[in-house]
Amino acid sequence: MKLLFVGDVVGSLGREMVAQYVPKLKKKYKPQITVINGENAAHGKGITEKIYKELLQAGADVVTLGNHAFDNKAIFDFIEDATKMVRPLNYPAGVPGKGIVYVKCNDKEVAVINLQGRVFMNTLDDPFAKITEAVDEARKRTPIIFIDFHAEVTSEKQALSWYLDGKVSAVVGTHTHVPTNDARVLPQGTAFLCDVGMTGPYNGILGMDRDIIITKFLNQLPARFEVAEDDEGQLSACLIDIDDKTGKAKSIQPIRITPDAPFFE
Repeated sequence: MKLLFVGDVVGSLGREMVAQYVPKLKKKYKPQITVINGENAAHGKGITEKIYKELLQAGADVVTLGNHAFDNKAIFDFIEDATKMVRPLNYPAGVPGKGIVYVKCNDKEVAVINLQGRVFMNTLDDPFAKITEAVDEARKRTPIIFIDFHAEVTSEKQALSWYLDGKVSAVVGTHTHVPTNDARVLPQGTAFLCDVGMTGPYNGILGMDRDIIITKFLNQLPARFEVAEDDEGQLSACLIDIDDKTGKAKSIQPIRITPDAPFFE
């Protein structure tokens, strides 16, 4: 089984890159399941129902979120009905939405879990404790478990992947918007990538207008960040090959589409 995961979609340019290239990637690599992180898809902050449906139409089987999940208040109008969307599992009890979704692939099920780190981020419930419970429950249904770990700190991401090695198929990080060069399969069969990177503006800073960011560093004054929509686009993703009987990963391959590294069919 192959799983395609596309990292943080930022703004309208990110959505355009998804619409243009995800169908081509699916044609080329033939993944059985496609997961897209959409927490920055609505002009860099949150997601709307229209955008959620656009991502599904472009080829997503599941849309994951992160620390900006609830920044756009429109999410409260549809999150309970969005059966293919997951917000971080470790939000406190009573928060709308769900942190795990099961996708049927032929005669197999895939569990997709969204989790958020705590270091230098909002203090949610303990991700290690929450994921332990969730994985134990998910493994009663399927050995194929994918985790989008939305976290800031590389050590927290690495620690979680080693903690879960052999218990889940993959732990792939999102949030920092900068792809890392550490894709590997851990000894017990869990694929790991510290950060898959972002999908959206290529020449901005983390997807935002770089002049605004640079000015803030220079004068330290408050600034309203804006997505660098008038830009060239990039797409960051990874392809994970999983043994559908054991749930163990066989390989993980980063994918980057940029003006400097164009897509070849």
